[in-house]
Amino acid sequence: STGASVLEELRGAHPIIELILEYRQLAKLKSTYIDALPALINPKTGRVHTSFNQTRTATGRLSSSEPNLQNIPVRGEVGREVRQAFITPPSSYLLAGDYSQIDLRVLAHLSQDPGLLKAFGQDEDIHAATAAQLFGVDASQVTPDRRRLAKTVNFGVIYGMSDYGLEQATELSRQEAAQFIASYFEKYPGVREYLESTKRQARERGYVQTLLGRKRFIPEINSPNRQVREAAERMAINMPVQGTSADII
Repeated sequence: STGASVLEELRGAHPIIELILEYRQLAKLKSTYIDALPALINPKTGRVHTSFNQTRTATGRLSSSEPNLQNIPVRGEVGREVRQAFITPPSSYLLAGDYSQIDLRVLAHLSQDPGLLKAFGQDEDIHAATAAQLFGVDASQVTPDRRRLAKTVNFGVIYGMSDYGLEQATELSRQEAAQFIASYFEKYPGVREYLESTKRQARERGYVQTLLGRKRFIPEINSPNRQVREAAERMAINMPVQGTSADII
């Protein structure tokens, strides 16, 4: 197989693998951005105008189309060069704004988990705080690798990540991933209670809702098919968090 995930695992095994990965990256940047964006320039304004969509995604999360300006590369030296093509007229500025870890803040509010609330209340680095909890060390002793792992778990919980999913996303074994997730819920029991109550609500009512009352109906939650049911459970726990973030934005 020459799939990206396979080649990533084999990186360094042979010089040609690095060249294949680099070629694919450059080819994607060229076709997706360098060739495509100039064709989308408005002939009257000389600018690219995207459409921001508030009602197209199931969770209500904002999306962008024609072109998707939420997908402009930010990682990697070559990717950042594409981003640098976006400039302002003379004497104008580009303004960037970001809600800091909004999904996790919403999760803390919805779950009322004491550990998460304390971390955000004290303006801590939530990923470092989670790593400190999971590894039993002070936040100042958290290494970048441990923080990265905690970040994967923090966001994975919102999406209903399983031990298999965590194994695939990290270098942990399946057993280690299962232990890590179990440890996470021991440290943040309010999150587990919230996720379970959300799934119960979905089974009983057939829907879940955001903090502001926007509903998503999930009839598949009671499917006899295990795969369909588990996918619906992941939708159920994700929507109130992502959807509330979208409502705020």
